[in-house]
Amino acid sequence: MKKLIVYQVFTRLYGNRNTTRKEGGTIEENGCGKMNDFTPSTLKKIREMGVSHIWYTGIIRHATQTDYASYGIPTNHPAIVKGKAGSPYAITDYYDIDPDLAVDVNQRMQEFEALIERTHKAGLKVIIDFVPNHVARQYHSICKPEGVKDLGEDDNPQMGFDPQNNFYYCPGQRFTPYFDLYGGEQEPYIEEPAKATGNDCFHNAPGMNDWYETVKLNYGVDYYAGRVGHFNPIPDTWSKMTDILLFWAKKGVDGFRCDMAEMVPAAFWQWTTDKVKFRYPDKIFIGEVYNPAEYRNYLAAGFDYLYDKVGMYDTIREVIRGNQSTHAITSAWQQTDDIRDHMLYFLENHDEQRVASSFFAGDARKGIPGLIVSALLQQNPLMIYFGQEYGERGMDKEGFSGNDGRTTIFDYWSVDSIVRTFGHKLTKEEKALATIYNKVMNIARTEKAVTDGVSFDLMYANGQYHRQYAFLRKAGSEVLLVAVNFDDLPQTMNVTIPAHAFNYLNLKEKTVQATDLLTGENQKLLLQRDATVGLLLPPLGAMVLKFKS
Repeated sequence: MKKLIVYQVFTRLYGNRNTTRKEGGTIEENGCGKMNDFTPSTLKKIREMGVSHIWYTGIIRHATQTDYASYGIPTNHPAIVKGKAGSPYAITDYYDIDPDLAVDVNQRMQEFEALIERTHKAGLKVIIDFVPNHVARQYHSICKPEGVKDLGEDDNPQMGFDPQNNFYYCPGQRFTPYFDLYGGEQEPYIEEPAKATGNDCFHNAPGMNDWYETVKLNYGVDYYAGRVGHFNPIPDTWSKMTDILLFWAKKGVDGFRCDMAEMVPAAFWQWTTDKVKFRYPDKIFIGEVYNPAEYRNYLAAGFDYLYDKVGMYDTIREVIRGNQSTHAITSAWQQTDDIRDHMLYFLENHDEQRVASSFFAGDARKGIPGLIVSALLQQNPLMIYFGQEYGERGMDKEGFSGNDGRTTIFDYWSVDSIVRTFGHKLTKEEKALATIYNKVMNIARTEKAVTDGVSFDLMYANGQYHRQYAFLRKAGSEVLLVAVNFDDLPQTMNVTIPAHAFNYLNLKEKTVQATDLLTGENQKLLLQRDATVGLLLPPLGAMVLKFKS
């Protein structure tokens, strides 16, 4: 068994080396990364970090203020596009590649197919976004295969809800959001009747915090009548969205990260994953589900992995910030212990603030203990966001995206740490952080005790520690004793290993020679039931001690 390690890249930003960084700048001013920036050598470096899957975020064509009309691509009204570049979660054509990412716009699909091939040659698998809950307000497919009908093409817009409509409507009402519908243009954006907005806003006047640039897709759930499901006959949207998944699966995409999966009924997921996996058994589905009460429903409906956001991410974030004891980590994993192999751990992604941002920890090194726990505690997958390994701060004010500690998904921009990586201009601190990330991710990928082993949390026997965390991993005769220090001072941790751990893991009482996989240093450990092992932990660091039992 191999542990999944997903490296999320925001494709339009990753390869962009233009450092103009004008706030709200155009593609001509600020530049844009391309699929071709993922060269064999770049992909090899990503693979060598211990990564197994690369998630190319923002691949499918989405709403943008950039004009590609000369290529036969419909323009979008700027009033309903967030930022100059637009949100990758406002899809305008599920069968098309975003033209921003192509060197030759007319060859954009061929460039994506070549990217899949290069990625596979580098030993990596490809994940792309599947955005099932909503589309851009001006969705119109120009690349759909012959015989495929467009979303909404056969809808009856005089019906607020119809199980066979693709959208929800507000009959007799024009779209009148809180903002000016001209957006700097001579003609306003007109939508009549108004369609329901993506975040379950079923009226014609979304506010500034609504996903006003999107429209909600209809999977046969009547929200107007209190969320009653009409799934027989199969709603038209189910078939259309399944065809889209099969289209990309056939291209060689290895998995789908499914945006806001819980806003789409589990019944659809069961139906569609069954159809996709029947033809392509190895395809994986990663669900963005935030409600723990729904986790098991969505796993039963065919998801392989789910975000562990409100449990593990939120907990480790608060431990890093000093607001919670490390004992909260134990509670977090226990909540999902029965489904632990299916929970995806992360410290950063495009929705969350950067660890090094002033809004989170202010210093990337503070995330190291959290990384080690996330990577080594269980067999489940880990996700890293590009630049995280260099301590990217996300403190730019890019345009539509203000200074909020996140890396923009709406603007044309370049990411400082990534640009300097390409130019071999990383600081000593950034290189040191990247080395730690490299080591930890490779330990997670290659150590049998992590990939195949059982886990034993030691914190119930070490109740006095609130800034340190310790656990054991074991597979066969190989054992790892992992102890992390969330404190920014060195700490001695006298780790009690209870008799129950010896019994559960079949450990022998003896003196062992242990090697710290992070430093290569050796030390002797006397293992006895209910006795302590003294460890000097570095500030914001850890010891990962490997020995034979």
